Amino acid sequence: MGPLAGIKVIELKGIGPGPYAGMLLADMGAEVIVVERSRQPNGIASASDKDVNSRGKKSIALNLKHKDGVETLLKLVESADMLIEGFRPGVTERLGFGPDVCHTRNPGLIFGRITGWGQSGPLAKVAGHDINYISIAGALGSIGTQDKPVPPLNLVGDYAGGSLFLVMGMLAALNERNQSGKGQVIDAAITDGTANLMSVFYSLYNMGQWTPERESNLLDGGAHFYNTYETSDGKFISLGPIEPQFYQLLIEKSGMDPRQFTPQNDTDNWPEMKKGFETIFKTKTRDQWCELLEGSDSCFAPVLDFVEAPRHPHNIARSTFIEIDGNIQPGTAPRFSRSECAMPNAPKAEGVDTESVLKAAGLSDQDIQQLVSSGAVPA
Repeated sequence: MGPLAGIKVIELKGIGPGPYAGMLLADMGAEVIVVERSRQPNGIASASDKDVNSRGKKSIALNLKHKDGVETLLKLVESADMLIEGFRPGVTERLGFGPDVCHTRNPGLIFGRITGWGQSGPLAKVAGHDINYISIAGALGSIGTQDKPVPPLNLVGDYAGGSLFLVMGMLAALNERNQSGKGQVIDAAITDGTANLMSVFYSLYNMGQWTPERESNLLDGGAHFYNTYETSDGKFISLGPIEPQFYQLLIEKSGMDPRQFTPQNDTDNWPEMKKGFETIFKTKTRDQWCELLEGSDSCFAPVLDFVEAPRHPHNIARSTFIEIDGNIQPGTAPRFSRSECAMPNAPKAEGVDTESVLKAAGLSDQDIQQLVSSGAVPA
């Protein structure tokens, strides 16, 4: 089930953006085969069993530093539509399964590469993490308080600027293959994707409606009406009534004095109006503000942590979160009207599908045993 049913993906086990991209493809119905570096012994618990990014995937174990392990991978490549890898530039080439080799075996393969800095450029082979990639993309410097930038988890770079652009690129290449019959390489750099996400802010800057100073703009905490506020119980609520009619409704329903908080877009008075909001929202608990404002057009929501979020009535109604084998996790997204995505299978132990996947690729029991004996397939 799902719109990608019938598509086969090989995911070379990595961290962060690659596995998440594979999960998105698996959620949409693709057969995703993760190539692990080891195999989990039977009966031994593994963290992979609870790894949400591993759900809905098959797991095999191959030693990719062994020539027979590489040859086995290339055998799988012959029938695959896509491959995902997140190694530093040049690693797959050095190990013997770079794009040129893979395309010799399967000219239609979509070879997806996800890295922080990209496959080229002066930083291409330098170590880094999300916080570094979003720094040179201009995103981190735009997020936070006047005092300092604040890391936005690793959602902005790794997953929004990385995984989503990788998946988008691979699906676009898959569509192009329908016309050309040829595969291609997708160079998904987290810096590139994150910079692309900044497009609207460059638009505002070019129009003279945005400044580089944090907390001085409409959407970065500068405006009192687009912000978060602490409540009397130490929790927080969020506000976003940008439109005048929604702002007026917030003022009315909160019992505020409109003379103190108008005109709404008097930027010189934003700091004082923010102080007024801070005082007012500390007069009630978060739940009390929810009773008063939630469900109205005042653009209000409680700020929930990731434990509270699955219990919110809206999320329950939409099955935004699901439970698989006792583990709470986000459900599939987006929703499809016809080719509905199935409930994902639970994550599997490392290497549990090795024999079945290799047999499906045409290897015999004897072939597999030889691979195990040689060390090409971890025992």
